[in-house]
Amino acid sequence: MKINDNKKLSLFIFLFSSSLATLITPSQGDYKEWQTRYPFIRESSSFSSSSPPSSSLSKGGGKGYDYIVVGGGTAGCPLAATLSQKYKVLLLERGGVPFTNRNVSFLSNFHLTLADLSDTSPSQYFVSNDGVYNARARVLGGGTAINAGFYSRASASYVKRVGWDAKLVNESYPWIEKQIVKVPLFEPWQKAVHDGLLDVGVSPDNGFTYDHLYGTKVGGTIFDQYGRRHTAAELLSSANPQNIDVLIHARAQRIMFDTTGKKPRAVGVVFKDENGVEHEAFISRRRGSEVILTCGAIGSPQLLLLSGIGPKADLEKLNISVVHDNRFVGKDMSDNPMNAIYVPFNKPVKQSLIETVGITNKGVYIEASSGYGQSKDSITCHHGIASAEIGQLSTIPPKQRTREAIESYKRNKKDIPYEAFHGGFILSKIAFPKSKGELKLINTNADDNPFVTFNYFSHKEDVKACVNGIRIMEKLVRSEPFLNFTQCDSKTVDKLLNMSVTANVNLIPRHTNDTESLEQFCRDTVITIWHYHGGCHVDQVVNKDYEVMGVHRLRVVDTSTLDQSPGTNPQATVMMMGRYMGVKILRERVAKTKAKGLQR
Repeated sequence: MKINDNKKLSLFIFLFSSSLATLITPSQGDYKEWQTRYPFIRESSSFSSSSPPSSSLSKGGGKGYDYIVVGGGTAGCPLAATLSQKYKVLLLERGGVPFTNRNVSFLSNFHLTLADLSDTSPSQYFVSNDGVYNARARVLGGGTAINAGFYSRASASYVKRVGWDAKLVNESYPWIEKQIVKVPLFEPWQKAVHDGLLDVGVSPDNGFTYDHLYGTKVGGTIFDQYGRRHTAAELLSSANPQNIDVLIHARAQRIMFDTTGKKPRAVGVVFKDENGVEHEAFISRRRGSEVILTCGAIGSPQLLLLSGIGPKADLEKLNISVVHDNRFVGKDMSDNPMNAIYVPFNKPVKQSLIETVGITNKGVYIEASSGYGQSKDSITCHHGIASAEIGQLSTIPPKQRTREAIESYKRNKKDIPYEAFHGGFILSKIAFPKSKGELKLINTNADDNPFVTFNYFSHKEDVKACVNGIRIMEKLVRSEPFLNFTQCDSKTVDKLLNMSVTANVNLIPRHTNDTESLEQFCRDTVITIWHYHGGCHVDQVVNKDYEVMGVHRLRVVDTSTLDQSPGTNPQATVMMMGRYMGVKILRERVAKTKAKGLQR
């Protein structure tokens, strides 16, 4: 397909999501009514507050939960399901269920979830201070309900570095995999990228595996053969239904503390229901009862700050009562920057999400996506900020791309030729970014996004790794297996880079030398693959058991505690982490109970 017009080039736009999917029909897949399978999930307005201790929060009996897990996401669902095997658990999720949402459930609608900017969207849109569009999950199942579905474990060296028990890790991964992980269909575009990676030396061929191995491999997926997504929410089917309550549309506002002792002690959580009514949920005074945050790398540090744990000066500016002064909360945030090269085809291509990956020794991972998951008729509809057609905003200077400008664009936009979606993207992700940022509160509204900066490419090693990735992608598009598939030998790498400068959408101003300087190309075309982490680091905010330092009965179990994103894509390890910590907590609590019994 020849492109003769720069305006037409601007239509080949990417914010990752619109190029990914597999068409299916709504009748495919055999699903039970979710209420039957998960009778313990209910609206938060149905909650009857558990009573606090009779005389004060520091005395008395008081009935409550053994564990309150805040955040029904990638880590929260397996954690709550595991803890419920022996103890009473309350799981609070600020979003709704994924089971009845077609945009969440079907791979073909993947981009529509990210494009939904409404207050009830499963994806909460935000723009980092760097000018990069981003998203955080707002649905039961968390990131597993809005991501690209790729499943790959962390390396053995990562597990050792973090200090996890390798035996328990290797028991926890299969618990996830047996329930929701599938073998991908391995679409033609994915095979072309796979074979091209091998051709340019990203070897050996490791075939299909969940393991993190240098070379090229095919990984798992949480999409089944019908294109139906299986999220972490389905792990709740392993919960003890007599021991668990799951509240949806329960928006945590703050953690409650008893501050009468030597050290503050978490006693419960204040949350708002779907009608905006506040409720209080309490944990039991039984030894071992805890509040556990699994709100993710944005939500957990944000909730700690709202609850009075963080830098004293910052909290006092917002009139938040200081429970514990900790200058590290929200600090050293990281996001794995991603850059992409757009490859147009002269024929339709079957849609695909991430299925294959090149794990290089150059500090980058190479992945790919292709196609578009909508019919010709729906191409003309608005698909939001995460949509291909949003690239027509390139005519508006970045600093003027306000929400109002976007709304005006939606009303006046031009239709896009269907042929614009005959293409794919090769993606390069920095494996272990050294650039660090921070998270701060803008206000005390828990529903609002905090101020987040990732400082992409502020460290020279990240720029170096990105250039390595671009060079690998340059070789890949010239490889024989790749050219045999794309039939685009007339396209030079410079032309592909020029298309990609337009196709990667962010609010960062472009430079005239984008395709002459790969370093500038990296900085100007950076986008996210939503693998941000940090903000509650081990030995700074939490200890090695993920207990929040300076207070009692409070933990954080999610990616905010990690200083590196695990594996090529983190969801496998984050789900494993939830299961792992659930088993570990149960084993330790049982051991303590037995030891106490022997002492008697």
